[in-house]
Amino acid sequence: MDTSAPQTARIWNYLLGGTDNFEADRAVGDEILANLPQLAENARLSRAYLARVTRWLTAEAGVRQFLDIGTGLPTAENTHTVAQSVAPDARIVYVDHDPMVQAQARSLLTSTPEGATAYLHADLRDPGTILAEAAKTLDLTRPVALYLMGVLGHVESDDEAKALIDTYLGALPSGSYFAMYDGSDTSPENTEAVRIWNLSANPTYHLRTPERFAALFAGLELVEPGIVPVTRWRPESDAPPIDQYGAVGRKP
Repeated sequence: MDTSAPQTARIWNYLLGGTDNFEADRAVGDEILANLPQLAENARLSRAYLARVTRWLTAEAGVRQFLDIGTGLPTAENTHTVAQSVAPDARIVYVDHDPMVQAQARSLLTSTPEGATAYLHADLRDPGTILAEAAKTLDLTRPVALYLMGVLGHVESDDEAKALIDTYLGALPSGSYFAMYDGSDTSPENTEAVRIWNLSANPTYHLRTPERFAALFAGLELVEPGIVPVTRWRPESDAPPIDQYGAVGRKP
């Protein structure tokens, strides 16, 4: 593991107040924060969105299976923690390709006795491997919630991103869900922060307009309130809108 090169998962961990990061990651994080001080709070607000989505899917939509691709380093309110607090029998498969995530996830992402959690070391762009391995823990004939939280920004092409989404959902039955969030180009400050990020971080990150996000949900039934800043998706606080957009769609 090369600790001298900044990595996305570790930079995000630093912004979330975690300790699983190194000097190179903190240097990039500090430079970004100097230009966009609110980004650390935005990271926490995005994490809170993930928790709200998970609670809604578990409690309201009745989902009991989650495929969380690009999970990042474990922090507070991980998918399995939230889901199994509502439904102890929930089953979760985490996927990431960062070696540090691999080491941490296997020791920290533990399950309730009634449910299950598993971790796969794989790349988003390898759906065949991910789906085959996930099927060892999840029943892919029953609805699954597919999470691509904060990771599609690493896929520059909209066509490639949509093809990946369709490939994963194509292996899942009707009644499955797709949930995501990513950064938008809705402010000059966010655009500048990502420019700084891309000078050093690996992999690079690409912003999308809300309209481009909407195209990724073509063919799905959007859950209200649709594609909105993450703080406006079924909010539990009065946090203002931020440049992270999220949405949840149901496969008909």
